[in-house]
Amino acid sequence: MATRKKKDAAKPVKVSKAAALRDKDVAGLQTEIKDLQKAHFGLRMQKATQQLSNTSTLRITRRDIARAKTILAQKQETQAAK
Repeated sequence: MATRKKKDAAKPVKVSKAAALRDKDVAGLQTEIKDLQKAHFGLRMQKATQQLSNTSTLRITRRDIARAKTILAQKQETQAAK
């Protein structure tokens, strides 16, 4: 019989995108949003010129922008409440 691999075999812990964004400060989030928006614009231009082969990256960057904006709004809300 073949031996089975253990599922709990020292896998690195994967940090979610939201957790990584929550570690940043407000200025860092704002620069992250600008960078994501520039990347999204570039992808839109590639799609318009039919150079983009994987169109799902548009959806991913759009959701990353929304995620970063949500966390930014939460941080600004907590700072205003203090």
